[in-house]
Amino acid sequence: MDKLLFHLENLANLDGIASLESQVFQYMKTHLTPYADEIISDGLGSIFGVKKSKNPNAKRVLLAGHMDEVGFMVKGINDVGSLSIYPVGGWWSQTLMSQRVRVTTNDGRVYKGAIGSIPPHLLTEAKRNAVVDIADLLVDVGATSKQEVLDMGINLGDMVVLDGAFVYLNEHRILSKALDNRYGCAMSLAMLEAFKDVELPFDLIAGATVQEEVGLRGAQTAAVLTQPDIAIVYDCSPANDAGGDKDVLGKLGAGVLLRFVDASMLPNRCMIERLKQTTIQHELPHQYYLSLGGTDAGAIHKAHMGVPTLTMCICARNIHTSSSICDVNDLKAAYHASLHFIGELNENAINDMIKCNQ
Repeated sequence: MDKLLFHLENLANLDGIASLESQVFQYMKTHLTPYADEIISDGLGSIFGVKKSKNPNAKRVLLAGHMDEVGFMVKGINDVGSLSIYPVGGWWSQTLMSQRVRVTTNDGRVYKGAIGSIPPHLLTEAKRNAVVDIADLLVDVGATSKQEVLDMGINLGDMVVLDGAFVYLNEHRILSKALDNRYGCAMSLAMLEAFKDVELPFDLIAGATVQEEVGLRGAQTAAVLTQPDIAIVYDCSPANDAGGDKDVLGKLGAGVLLRFVDASMLPNRCMIERLKQTTIQHELPHQYYLSLGGTDAGAIHKAHMGVPTLTMCICARNIHTSSSICDVNDLKAAYHASLHFIGELNENAINDMIKCNQ
């Protein structure tokens, strides 16, 4: 569990939007390598460590998070040195005004800045009440001209992320950008390390995909690369409890999610039932969850002839902002549920999951 929190903090503080995940890729490679028999990657940049079974015909179990966080690219530079931005992933524009940002150039230079905000007393009533369009937002990096921006090395297509450092609010709650989905990356690393000295009856393939936030693109190529028989996807889902409704699905501190339906996948029922029974047997908190969004499971479960797939998610408040909040107890529940679920797998159990709907 300590390793999960260690990796989560380090990973959340890295910057990486879809197609620009190299910082996260290098971290994953560094920390997968000591515990893997082989490191594999695809042409888009997804990466996995493979722990091989002694059985040459062993089943293949895939564990996957995704590396990319939501962010922006520079799409324009005006004459006074302000940057216009293009969203990469899903944003609600109302969360963006006056947010601090980091701009990373193609050669790795990082500049701080802020998304501009017009003071309310300079706005008409109509504009104060209007929803801001991302196309109208401007990033200020302190430059006074377009040439100064270019001299800084900033060009169109460069990465922009919101500045939101990983901090502990207290012993229970974590505040950070990019919990969606550096949680999944950290879980994959922690699982491969946890089973380093265990002889498993299947090949364990753990790592992370790219470009999930723009359409599950890395999951498609990663499924071809890894050829899994079953898969577990780790992701971070929106919590719905901040308003105080005790009956909502998705509450901080209520445990790992039994995500029984989402917009991209209906889960393998045998796998979700096994997760439920695992949490009951080991007295781990769990909660049912319905999502209007999707995860990499949406692509992986449709690969080849079909891959039985389970999502093992936690929820967080304020995802897709600079200030996501998750609960350490949910992380613990997911970590131990995953340990038991994987550790108790065998060929018969995997075959039962494959035949679940037959």
